[in-house]
Amino acid sequence: QVQLVESGGGLVQAGESLDLTCGVSGSIFTSNAAGWYRQPPRKERELVATINSLGRTNYADSVKGRFTISRDNAENTVYLQMKSLKPEDTAVYYCTLGTFIGTAYYPNSRWGQGTQVTVSS
Repeated sequence: QVQLVESGGGLVQAGESLDLTCGVSGSIFTSNAAGWYRQPPRKERELVATINSLGRTNYADSVKGRFTISRDNAENTVYLQMKSLKPEDTAVYYCTLGTFIGTAYYPNSRWGQGTQVTVSS
């Protein structure tokens, strides 16, 4: 059974940085794509960044140039480095494993518990 555990969230001020980590167990990690989603308060969950099995990345326009997704296949871990954080980045952040069909990413794993990121102005 696949398990994903997100960590690294916290409370920061606007302009600061945070690094999120997602540990994955119970899956053939290297053959899967991975993605980070976020759910701001009272809003729908949105896809933030993806990385395929070869390391190709893609980002939502709202975070492009500020966030970096990466993966360590030896450690079964996905990372999200977040810089120049803004109050609108406040959300619960979740990671998933998934697959690409064409250019569209589809999560195919259970959701973890998420990690809260709060950015104060």
